[in-house]
Amino acid sequence: MPSSASVRRSGRGAEPGPPVLVDTHIHLDAAAFEADRDAAIAAARAGGVGAFVVPAVEAANFDAVARLARVHRDVAHAYGIHPMYVGGAREEDLELLDERLAESEVVAVGEIGLDHFVTDVDPALQERYFVAQLRLARKHGLPVILHLRRAQDAILKQLRRIEVPGGIAHSFNGSRQQAEAFIALGFRLGFGGAMTFEGSSRIRGLAAALPLEAIVLETDAPDIPPAWGQGRRTEPANIGRYAELLARLRDITVDEAVAATTCNALAALPRLRYAAGLASA
Repeated sequence: MPSSASVRRSGRGAEPGPPVLVDTHIHLDAAAFEADRDAAIAAARAGGVGAFVVPAVEAANFDAVARLARVHRDVAHAYGIHPMYVGGAREEDLELLDERLAESEVVAVGEIGLDHFVTDVDPALQERYFVAQLRLARKHGLPVILHLRRAQDAILKQLRRIEVPGGIAHSFNGSRQQAEAFIALGFRLGFGGAMTFEGSSRIRGLAAALPLEAIVLETDAPDIPPAWGQGRRTEPANIGRYAELLARLRDITVDEAVAATTCNALAALPRLRYAAGLASA
């Protein structure tokens, strides 16, 4: 794991600045950012964010996430087919995904997984695309970014069958036992907006008690609003407040929380250091 000093940005010859934040899951390509995307990114940067990970959700937005990564040096991207989008997917989309995963800049296969909360997407179809994408992740030696709403055990079952190089369990809200199972398989767990609600005692308890090296931060912007942003678009700049909350829950300093979660993000997604320009940080 890289040291905290390796994820601090500073000018040439200057003392190291504060550690930079990594938003490990954000949909900057979403239509909700169309009018002010650059301003939203700039506000997050001003709050200390040094890298954004933008996962695709379907073949139709592969180009969009790749374009964001080309335009913004601190944006990294992943390719995948989200379980809620498999109804519109085709076999050729998996072939395209296989081709695109050969690109050196892609940091993960994602967003992929299962969603057992929705009722209008065939569970068997979700599983077929999930398994196919796990196999592609194994083929290309890439970590995965998992969507696992109410499907933790079903996902763990497939991960035990098809070994991949770890990754991130996005928006984790399972049990302590499930958390430990993901960690044992080499995954970090994503915490964000859901953690900000005082009533989210189980999620807060996990954020406080799990090994610090297992935790990464995310906004899922424009989705999963925090307690203070109900009914509004989730902002990329929120990640700083999530780091502050994590620090309070664990009784550590904010700098310690930021440095640790950024190191964890780089460990989970090894290409992120280069894809998002953190190699010189």
